[in-house]
Amino acid sequence: MTDRTYSAWLVDLDGTLYKPTPVKWAMAVELILFGWRDLRSIQTFRREHEALREDGGAFEPSPFAEQLRRAAAKLDGDESRLAHIIGEWMQERPCKWISKFKNRPLIAELRAFRAGGGQLALVSDYPGAKKLAALGMSDDFDVVVCNGEPGGPAQLKPNPEGYLLAAERLGCAPNTCLVLGDRDDADGRAARTAGMGFRKI
Repeated sequence: MTDRTYSAWLVDLDGTLYKPTPVKWAMAVELILFGWRDLRSIQTFRREHEALREDGGAFEPSPFAEQLRRAAAKLDGDESRLAHIIGEWMQERPCKWISKFKNRPLIAELRAFRAGGGQLALVSDYPGAKKLAALGMSDDFDVVVCNGEPGGPAQLKPNPEGYLLAAERLGCAPNTCLVLGDRDDADGRAARTAGMGFRKI
């Protein structure tokens, strides 16, 4: 997959840096056994993510905060409680599974690309710090642009804002950037809109 046509690779996280299917199955079992009381909250939160994606608007302080606000309004109105549930089930508990199901060939390729002088950026529609740590990749990216974290985008993919921010912070022209992601309808569309290359993982 090494492509020296591009000076920077902009990488999606969820479903790209780890194998999503076994992680989803493992988390489904955990939810059934230990988190069934929180299942409605998680499902509502996920639905709001897709609704925000379809809205296509800009949200301050972040789409993640807006997603929490909207989901909480449809549940019991307790935003802090929902934030705790989402933190546990979508950011903390998955980490042990993510670490077991890394996309090792891709990670090796990313490191080889960077060692050869290429630049790497992570661009995610969800907070990424804990998952990057679980992958052992906290220091592998020159730039990190994650929704819900400082410096993150105000718009979700397929809006290209996150990728354009990453390119700007790397000091790269968009046409010198290759986006690596698992969703053509999100990562691919954003890449094409930004004038970047795209490779589906």
